[in-house]
Amino acid sequence: MHLKKGRYTARSASGPADLAAAQRLRAFCFGLQAPLDVDAYDDQCTHVLIEDTSSGTLVCCYRLLTLRGADLPQSYAAQFYELSALQSYEGLMMELGRFCVHPDWRDPDIQRLAWAAMTELVDARGVQMLFGCSSFAGTETAEYLDAFAMLRARHLAPKRWLPRVKAPDVFRFAARLRRKPDLKKAMLRMPPLLRTYLMMGGWVSDHAVVDRQMNTLHVFTGLEIGAIPAARKRLLRALV
Repeated sequence: MHLKKGRYTARSASGPADLAAAQRLRAFCFGLQAPLDVDAYDDQCTHVLIEDTSSGTLVCCYRLLTLRGADLPQSYAAQFYELSALQSYEGLMMELGRFCVHPDWRDPDIQRLAWAAMTELVDARGVQMLFGCSSFAGTETAEYLDAFAMLRARHLAPKRWLPRVKAPDVFRFAARLRRKPDLKKAMLRMPPLLRTYLMMGGWVSDHAVVDRQMNTLHVFTGLEIGAIPAARKRLLRALV
């Protein structure tokens, strides 16, 4: 896989040096003390790198794990969410993880290219559902209440797929929030990755996990490929 948009190139990692570069960028973006962000899932995943074409600087990366519903207990998200309802899903699934963009690089072409590359891999493998953990920075909920109220009002998972509580520390926003969201404030506080999921018809769990190790609040996010609006699919595939 090799795609270009503007000054950026997307490609699959091809060896240990590429993987180490992704782990280094992740550690920097997530504010970790260690020089590399390493876990046991890396060896099982396809890693996608977005680079500045002229300098070779890595500006964005993420990883993808392809699996079936029966394999969900082996996913990264299953550490935090009880996913037995989704194990009956019959189509091929893909877990998106460790998505990060260097904070000094704010060009929207980066995210557009990242999603185009993901679209190519989804199409090539016949994936029918994309899922992962979408993270809010920090572990305090107060500044995100409008965003969580909007998720409760408009974007909760279908009951047949709804993830259940597993993590010891969670914010049950669907049960606790009764406020009417300020939609402008909600979208301003919504993480860019989650915003993109929602624009394509994605849905979320009814609670957020408080992940103090990564200093984030995250929600399980699912997207059925067949539910993506046709116009959005055309945009995603325009670069492929």
